[in-house]
Amino acid sequence: FPSNRRFFTKSRIFNPPNQRNTSFFMFTPPSSAHKSAFTKGLMQWNRDQNSRQMPWKGEKDPYRIWISEIILQQTRVEQGLAYYNNFIRRFPTIQQLAKAPDEKVFKSWEGLGYYSRCRNLLATARFIVKEYNGRFPDSYEEIIGLKGVGPYTAAAISSFAFQLPYAVVDGNVFRVLSRFFEIDTATDSTEGKKLFSALAQSLLDKEQPGVYNQAIMDFGAVICKPAAPLCTTCPLRKKCLAFHQNKVEVLPVKQKKTKVR
Repeated sequence: FPSNRRFFTKSRIFNPPNQRNTSFFMFTPPSSAHKSAFTKGLMQWNRDQNSRQMPWKGEKDPYRIWISEIILQQTRVEQGLAYYNNFIRRFPTIQQLAKAPDEKVFKSWEGLGYYSRCRNLLATARFIVKEYNGRFPDSYEEIIGLKGVGPYTAAAISSFAFQLPYAVVDGNVFRVLSRFFEIDTATDSTEGKKLFSALAQSLLDKEQPGVYNQAIMDFGAVICKPAAPLCTTCPLRKKCLAFHQNKVEVLPVKQKKTKVR
């Protein structure tokens, strides 16, 4: 992860959501106390209040984690749930997926779209069976080298299955961190991606990386939501800079408009 000497958190001048050039803003690194408050508060919320249920939560099988993450790459959880259950029922192991006829696998994928994901699943399953004798690789470097696996998916598999200290960075993480630390750097800019990746890694509970990663994604999904976030009952609101500065509704900032496909 990149050095965090100059980026991170609160911008001294707020950058409006439609402002594209963020290069002249100075950033003040968050204090270790502020970062510690975030991690401790998040983990306490997860332990005492998080009741979000999904079939893959707590899963340790890297194959099943991989399948769930690939399905959810371009699919809402509500839609992906049925596909995940059906896929695992038909192909319960990586060996069975690897030897399945292409048409059978694509039939199970039908309706999800983005068929390159399915092609990559098949190619990767067959690669693992051939090159790793069916054993899912257990290092971040090997996992991220698999076809169709990017930094987020590699971090998810590494932390959930193998308890390796790699922080996930997805839309929920961008939103939670940009608001708590009041970061107005565009999340889809080169600078923003580096900033949030480094910050996320610095906040990670290294003793419980899988638990922490699931907690921050759940927090973004049920508390720090894109619309109508539950700020008045949020257990982190006392330390949330955007909440105190009335900027929750304008964070995170995106540089590019999402294209409708």
